[in-house]
Amino acid sequence: MNVRLCTALACVTTLLWMLAGCQKKEAAQQNTPGAAAAQPAAAPVDPATAGSIRGSVRLDGPIPQPRSLNMTTDPACTAAHPAGFASQEVVADRSGNLANVVVYVKEGLGNRAFAAPKTPVEIIQEGCLYSPHVVALMTGQALLVRNADKTLHNVHSAAKNNREWNRSQAPGAPDIEEVFAREELAIAMKCNVHPWMKSYVAVFAHPYFAVSGADGSFEIKNLPAGTYTVEAWHEKYGALRQTVTLGAKEAKSLSFTFQSAAGGN
Repeated sequence: MNVRLCTALACVTTLLWMLAGCQKKEAAQQNTPGAAAAQPAAAPVDPATAGSIRGSVRLDGPIPQPRSLNMTTDPACTAAHPAGFASQEVVADRSGNLANVVVYVKEGLGNRAFAAPKTPVEIIQEGCLYSPHVVALMTGQALLVRNADKTLHNVHSAAKNNREWNRSQAPGAPDIEEVFAREELAIAMKCNVHPWMKSYVAVFAHPYFAVSGADGSFEIKNLPAGTYTVEAWHEKYGALRQTVTLGAKEAKSLSFTFQSAAGGN
């Protein structure tokens, strides 16, 4: 083998060795946790500069007549309502102020992360009805369902983005405790024993939500400055959206008006 050939082979060997080294280094970087371009975490919310959104929800047009609930299949339920009871699907006063509307920040929070509250949210089955009719909570926050009646209930969470569950609960039984892992608007809760029983659970990954009260009012507190899409959701009338820009320590007002004709009969 002549000198030129030996020199050429040595150069090729060196290049192959260097190329292999580079490939190993690149593979190692790809397999290292956190090597991907992770977005920096957003700054925590400063309560001293946070703002709020207050507002009201109304129903425009004729208020639907409440539908009477037939509870005659269970004497314990009829005994709790000797004068009868109406459906809670639409709860509005004479002025059109609409209750049980979930108002929440739909967009604008970026990559902020929030810890779930340690205080559970409660639903009580009393008089063969769910109370409250609509609740909202965070992912990871406990939901307690209590049976205050002298009859058997069967709580069925018809979740679609979370795990569906179905649990019977005898009178005096311990509270049912469940946690939802993912956001969902809104999970229908029903009783398989009493078909008229129905409620809704809204689950969010942040704390910026509220459920309108009997006077249609709501308030979302401790919001950092920013521009947000705020949505109002009702089980019969669907959703309305508005955009609001909030400055530091600023309080803004929003009003949502649903059309009663949009919900049909």
